[in-house]
Amino acid sequence: MICDPVSPKGIALFQQRSEFKVTVLKNRLSEAELIPLVGEVEALVVRSETKVTRKVMEAAPRLRVVGRAGVGVDNVDVEAATQRGIVVMNTPSGNTISTAELTFSMLMSLARKIPQAHASMKAGEWNRKAFQGVELYNKTLGILGMGRIGTEVARRAIAFGMRVLAYDPYLTLSRANALQVELVELDEIYARCDFITVHMPMSDETRGMINTAAFAKMKTGVRVLNCARGGIINETDLCAAIQEGKVAGAALDVYEVEPPAKDFPLRALPQVIMTPHLGASTDEAQENVGIEVAEAITDYLLSGVVRNAVNLPNLDAKTYALVKPYLALGERLGRLVAQLAPKRNDRVVITYGGKAAEVPADPITRAILKGFLESAGGPDVNQINVRTLAAGLGLRVEEIKSNQETDFNEWLHLAVFSGDQKISAGGTLYGSKKQPRIVRVNSQPVEIVPEGVLFFFTNKDRPGIVGYLGTLMGQHNVNIASMSLSRDIAGGRALTVLNLDSVPPNALLEEIRKDPDISDVRVVKL
Repeated sequence: MICDPVSPKGIALFQQRSEFKVTVLKNRLSEAELIPLVGEVEALVVRSETKVTRKVMEAAPRLRVVGRAGVGVDNVDVEAATQRGIVVMNTPSGNTISTAELTFSMLMSLARKIPQAHASMKAGEWNRKAFQGVELYNKTLGILGMGRIGTEVARRAIAFGMRVLAYDPYLTLSRANALQVELVELDEIYARCDFITVHMPMSDETRGMINTAAFAKMKTGVRVLNCARGGIINETDLCAAIQEGKVAGAALDVYEVEPPAKDFPLRALPQVIMTPHLGASTDEAQENVGIEVAEAITDYLLSGVVRNAVNLPNLDAKTYALVKPYLALGERLGRLVAQLAPKRNDRVVITYGGKAAEVPADPITRAILKGFLESAGGPDVNQINVRTLAAGLGLRVEEIKSNQETDFNEWLHLAVFSGDQKISAGGTLYGSKKQPRIVRVNSQPVEIVPEGVLFFFTNKDRPGIVGYLGTLMGQHNVNIASMSLSRDIAGGRALTVLNLDSVPPNALLEEIRKDPDISDVRVVKL
């Protein structure tokens, strides 16, 4: 059942298969209207309009796959789909070129004030002096985020004779060299660039990152662009920076609230170019996502091949039951190491030992990479695209099946290398219920329940340290759920890990960091 408008070529790919009976809905239906129609449906195709809720899935006992002709799957209850064994697919690559081309069109429009000059001409004016622009040649472009779209923007900028600086904490130097961009830190982007364009996922780390403090570090006369995600640029701070003359112009295709209000302050500024979220609005992009979703669903229904899934890779029920405990352990292991390791890494080594060496490794590796790369790829990261994402960042992934004897019947180990630095953690499954545990951190033995808030620090092995920390935690109303202590020698250095019921406040962290016997204080959220 095709619920929303997709390209005719995509529909034709379904209709030409004799195995399929295809229903194309003429109008978007509400949940109540859709429920009576899905009883025999095995595949749903949607865009952003139709909501595929838990109730819709419960009314469709034969439903096997939901295909989203686009990137976001906010209108699909992915958790409910996963619980019911329904694969949810999207089309992440269909709009890459269209968004990159829109960004570059915006870049040229900012440089030459094309929309403003066009509006003036339409109003019957002839005012050449008001629209003097700048050339792109020999200017410096800063790209924040070198994923698929950022990479395509860089290629176009280089062709126009621009110098390209890139900030991506997950991109390796070798990959940057191959793309002919200069890999720098964020403050250097701000200090050196004439134009800055955003191509990062929305996350807690990137939300509002382009703000008053960031604008203060930029060159006067900088021009900024956002065709990625609304909210990465703080719109109130951008408005003030333009009015103060710090920012010469901005081009926006996405907004914190869409559509923006009619009295949205940036509408009134002539230096701002605005489009209504047109990144994927080309004939080719819409055709590409229609064809891509049709091919992916066809492959899955007829041959079991899963592409672009946002929940789980395809596994038969027996194998999935065997692998499932390792998926949970692996994802948490990856998430843990990601928060302990540097952002930019060269190599990931995943070792399977004991009984873990006997199960299919690929879905577990993908789960580990998903946890590890979530902060790099944002909510679009899933078990299907993690290998591609890792390759795009220049991250080498190695898998080892080990016969080394250890204290555990089954174990996973993740080591991440950044130059000469190595961060590692190992985990196992405990008991008949296969509960995940972290049992090694940087080769030191620990016993950690990998959930909630973890508090890591290294301390001198001195009497009273545990009581001292407990008192401090109590003063700040932070409760300790469990504790793991590991020391090298008596009186030496110890690794302490606490499971906490809440995130410790900054005041508590600052007080702990003042202690000369405590170092490497980290808060990890699993």
